[in-house]
Amino acid sequence: MFTREQVAKAIDHAVLKPNFTDKDVAAHCKMCVERGVGNICVRPTDVAAAVKATRGSHTTVACVIGFPHGSNRSEVKALEARLAIKDGANELDMVMNIGKFLSGDYAFVQKDIEAVVAEAKPKGVLVKVILETSLLTPDQVATACKLAEAAHANFVKTSTGFADGGATPEVIDIMLKTVGKTMGVKASGGVRSWETAIGYLKQGCKRLGVGSTEKVLDGAPDAGTGY
Repeated sequence: MFTREQVAKAIDHAVLKPNFTDKDVAAHCKMCVERGVGNICVRPTDVAAAVKATRGSHTTVACVIGFPHGSNRSEVKALEARLAIKDGANELDMVMNIGKFLSGDYAFVQKDIEAVVAEAKPKGVLVKVILETSLLTPDQVATACKLAEAAHANFVKTSTGFADGGATPEVIDIMLKTVGKTMGVKASGGVRSWETAIGYLKQGCKRLGVGSTEKVLDGAPDAGTGY
């Protein structure tokens, strides 16, 4: 059984569209605080404002790193991570270098993740690695999970929301079976209803990446306390 409050706490509310203004970011922060959303995930230049807007609440702030394609140099991702942490970010959602992964350069991919983890871990900041699973085969999803695990990241995440396709129960199953005992799994992309959110939580996901958070939470059964 999951209550509306429990689902809200599991949500990483995404505020990542390129056309969002400062006013939009402030409005999304206000909504997250009012509705008990666990985390708000913002663009690098929005971190400081989001931290200020959520101060004193239970909503933490995540920053995307190397977003949305993951092809930034590792040194740039590390600097981006360092600055986000300095601005007050509690968590980092970094994009795996998808091109290098598909090229088979797994050593590069692991070191790329390690560069961000090295900035985050000493500060107690969580690192989630976005795999962009819609671009990968099932075997590649499992391999990418293992690389993130070897790099000591905290979570693996399905999608940026900017590629074709998002989370699916099938890909979540692979991620959970591969690293579910050692890492958190985050379903992101296409989580637009209460039923979909509940389905992924029941499956074993610890976090949900959601853009339409109000719609999801407003879909909770009115009469009951959970689902």
